[in-house]
Amino acid sequence: MLGVVPSPTLVPDAVAERLHSFLERMRVESAEYGPDASALIDSAADTLVGGKRLRARFCHAGWQGVARFGDRTAVEPSALWDVCASLEIFQSAALVHDDLIDNSDTRRGRPAAHRALERSHRDSGWWGDAAAFGRSSAILLGDLLVAWSDDLFEDAVAALPHAPSVRREYARMRRDVTVGQFLDIAEESAWSVNATDSHVERALRVVSLKSARYSIEQPLVLGAAIADADEDQLLALRRFGHPVGMAFQLRDDVLGVFGDASVTGKPAGDDLREGKRTVLVALTRQTLETSTRTLFDEMLGDPELTAEQIAFLQATISASGALERVETMISDYAVEADRALSGARLDNAAVGGLRDLARAATVRTA
Repeated sequence: MLGVVPSPTLVPDAVAERLHSFLERMRVESAEYGPDASALIDSAADTLVGGKRLRARFCHAGWQGVARFGDRTAVEPSALWDVCASLEIFQSAALVHDDLIDNSDTRRGRPAAHRALERSHRDSGWWGDAAAFGRSSAILLGDLLVAWSDDLFEDAVAALPHAPSVRREYARMRRDVTVGQFLDIAEESAWSVNATDSHVERALRVVSLKSARYSIEQPLVLGAAIADADEDQLLALRRFGHPVGMAFQLRDDVLGVFGDASVTGKPAGDDLREGKRTVLVALTRQTLETSTRTLFDEMLGDPELTAEQIAFLQATISASGALERVETMISDYAVEADRALSGARLDNAAVGGLRDLARAATVRTA
């Protein structure tokens, strides 16, 4: 029986156990497809190694806040851990596609999935364009991971008496993040025909859909829905989760420009090479003179930026005051989230855990 008070390793350990069992089942069921398909299964398994298990942690916290409100002996149901694991599989799918879209070479300090598949093509001595094979295979790999996340999720909730409400939340999460991802890549082109003073609002919409709801709010609500939360409890968790998610992504944007590559696992200034039109970039552009803004725009998105050019863009962002303003926004969102928990009908220990998770999500270096 899992303990009532979770240890720091409870969630990642429990999720790792569920992922291992699921992967073993997938390997057995896929054996008839032959050795080449087995290599794809292994690639999918590789994407599930590492990570902060953030979505699983928030899903567990949402369940705990509701299930243990007035019942300190409540024990995690099997469905909860499988839903947590399904969230991690879906996250891997999103990362595979995200790295392909962004032309990223690395993920968590290792080759991105499309690069690993490209290398596998070369190592196997296969005929044809290895890079094209890697890209095409990564699309299918991401699709396979989405299918897997559905398989595990549906198995988990099938026996729940309130399964429809849990399914609705999962479906909403998938829609939001897919549209958010599209808006993210669209903004890399659409910014040029939209007024500069609209860029922050547009960037914040991307943050909300692509990250805030998907990374924090929806996992929280999914966990709470498994515990059969009432509307007031769901509302409190949404009001907490969304600003934490906004702060989480803004911190990610800062790390994408100023992060230490040895800690983040991605090259320094990667978002600048990718041309990400983040809140940080939007705020910077608002303050620049026309000539400097033109130079800034010409450099942003150049995959061949040198270390000196990255340093110039970093200095421009800092000097504009945008970095300071984003840090203030992160702090303000954290305060908003904290206030949302005051008086909420949630378990006290779980509320303390939620506040710890919020700090970990917003005050970090990777």
